Amino acid sequence: MTYDVSDPTVRPLQPVDQEVSRRAMRLREIGLGLGPDEEFDAFARHVAEDAGGLIGTRDIPFAFVNLITDRQHITGLYVGGQGSGPATVSASAMDLREGPLDFGFCPHVVVRRKALVLDDVCDYPRFVGNPIVDQLGIRTYLGAPLIDRTGTTLGTICVVDREPRPWGHHGLNFIKERAAALMQQIHRREERLG
Repeated sequence: MTYDVSDPTVRPLQPVDQEVSRRAMRLREIGLGLGPDEEFDAFARHVAEDAGGLIGTRDIPFAFVNLITDRQHITGLYVGGQGSGPATVSASAMDLREGPLDFGFCPHVVVRRKALVLDDVCDYPRFVGNPIVDQLGIRTYLGAPLIDRTGTTLGTICVVDREPRPWGHHGLNFIKERAAALMQQIHRREERLG
C-alpha cells in the first residue's frame, strides 16, 4: 500500500483494534489510571537515558509509557533537553499526554503485539505520512507492547527522536527488555491493590 504523502488529506490506515473494551476493563482491574503517573514518568526517563547509551548519545529526547483505549494516554512522559539534561515540559509536550489513535506508531505496536523498530521513519511509506512526523519532526521510533499476564496488550513503552538512529537488533532487544521490566512493575502494583 502506498500513500501520496504530499496530499495532506491522505492518512495511512490505522489497524483495527479488536481488544479495546477488554484492554479498558483490564486497566481498571489493575488500577492503572489514564492520567500522568510519576512512577511511569521516572521509568520513561530511565528508558530514554539507557537508549541514549545504547547508541552512544547522551539521551533520547522523548520516551513514553502509552496506555491505549479508544485514545492514547501517555501516562509516562520524558522530554529531554537534547543532550543537555531534562528540559521543562512545554505546553505542547503536555498536549502529548492524550491523543488520537492516528497520531504516532504505538497503536500499530498494540494491534500487532510485536515490537517495532523504525531506524528512519522516512524509509517506511506506511509511516512517513503520520502526523507525528510533520508536527513533531519525529524521525525514529523504537517501541514494544506491554502484554500483561492475562495476554492483554495494555499499551507500549517507546522512545522517539528527531534524528534517524541505528537501533538494529540491540535496540529491538533493549526495548523488549524494558517492556518486560515495566510489566513486572505493573504486576507488583496490581498485587499491592489485591
